[in-house]
Amino acid sequence: MSHKLKPGKYRSLILAALLLGLCQAGQAQQAPGAGSSAASATAATTLFQNVRIFDGKSGTLSAPSSVLVRGNKIERIAAGPVPTDRSATAVLIDGGGRTLMPGLIDMHWHTMLVRPTHAALLTADIGYLNLIAGAEATATLMRGFTTVRDMGGPAFGLKRAIDDGTIAGPRIYPSGAIITVTSGHGDFRQAFELPRVVGAPQSRGEQIGAAMIADSPDEVRVRVREQLLQGATQIKLTAGGGVASPNSPLDASTFTEAELRAAVEAAENWGTYVTVHAYTPASIQRAIAAGVKCIEHGHLMDEPTAKLIAEKGIWLSTQAFPDELADAFPPGSTERAKALEVFAGTDKTFTLAKKYKIKTAFGTDILFSPRLAQRQGELLTKLVRWYSSTETLAMATGTNAELLALSGKRNPYPGKLGVVEEGALADLLLVDGDPLANIKLIEDPEKNLLVIMKDGRIYKNALRK
Repeated sequence: MSHKLKPGKYRSLILAALLLGLCQAGQAQQAPGAGSSAASATAATTLFQNVRIFDGKSGTLSAPSSVLVRGNKIERIAAGPVPTDRSATAVLIDGGGRTLMPGLIDMHWHTMLVRPTHAALLTADIGYLNLIAGAEATATLMRGFTTVRDMGGPAFGLKRAIDDGTIAGPRIYPSGAIITVTSGHGDFRQAFELPRVVGAPQSRGEQIGAAMIADSPDEVRVRVREQLLQGATQIKLTAGGGVASPNSPLDASTFTEAELRAAVEAAENWGTYVTVHAYTPASIQRAIAAGVKCIEHGHLMDEPTAKLIAEKGIWLSTQAFPDELADAFPPGSTERAKALEVFAGTDKTFTLAKKYKIKTAFGTDILFSPRLAQRQGELLTKLVRWYSSTETLAMATGTNAELLALSGKRNPYPGKLGVVEEGALADLLLVDGDPLANIKLIEDPEKNLLVIMKDGRIYKNALRK
């Protein structure tokens, strides 16, 4: 009997084999943690002994305790010794009475926009931009920030590289591209790129995924859905004028309520939420009317707006901007003048937030300033002007984690963050001292953060002999 295949059947078998190989390759590529440090960490155990715990919520430290981490979770917390295996993979850390606390969370970070200049962002090679963003991500983690909520920029690739262990960095909750309107904050086009023609080639900022322009409810839905398709955990729109955009006045309200509502509907269809950049009462109130769940900044809001935020249970993610942030813009520039106007509203914003017990999250919003990024922890400690050290640290850990949870099933890191408790994800810092008594310890992470752990993996251990 002949076993020769007819040409048609041969081609069919080759095609089937190729398709099978492609499917298997795709499955291997998408398998979470495949071949990564995260996968290898699942068998490891770390035992912290003789540590006093700040759990991300309480106002006092615990008595000397032991904390057992197995894999990427906290398995057990006890007042006395905790037995563990003595295998080669087990790590024993004697805290010597120091403080063990949750990793810090920055709720307004721009992963891709910290190190480049504004001009470089719009002109430099995207490969270079990704490399410097990766270096900044590692530096961010080594400052004790184990999680960031990215508030706009092409961070999806960097997030994947961190998650699969290619580089060290914080957990990233990405928004994807900032969605704006023509002339809005985030529209960095030059005059020669106008007028905008729907369907024409996109601007540089749109091409790299830094910002997307949408000028109708239907266009907003498309742009929101594109970010969700790429893995956005929440959606960011600019509902009012901004500092860094030269042609976007602070007093301008940008999206219409119908456009904002279209974004909210598209996000809620995916089980997540919309947050908006907004400074003024008009832009904040319009966003709330459209169903937005979080306001970024709010530095120019008035008392009735603060009351509305509180009554509706809206989150306020705001920042104690230092005046030095204005140095990112040339002296005499419109952007610099707008920055100083915003900064002048900081005290009033935090005072109103505290007065009306607004759900307040901490972030930094550092742009185009690698020098200022090194002071990320210092920007957190500035909050003691309005809050106690305990309230400040709780905001940057347990409270911020509550806002992250609004992403629902879009959360790429299911599990508890921002707390030290059994079953929580093991993002931990060992501080050389008591940060509740002296929060300035956070300002010098190189000296005072002796151990940095994220997802059960130790990235720094200054106590190792």
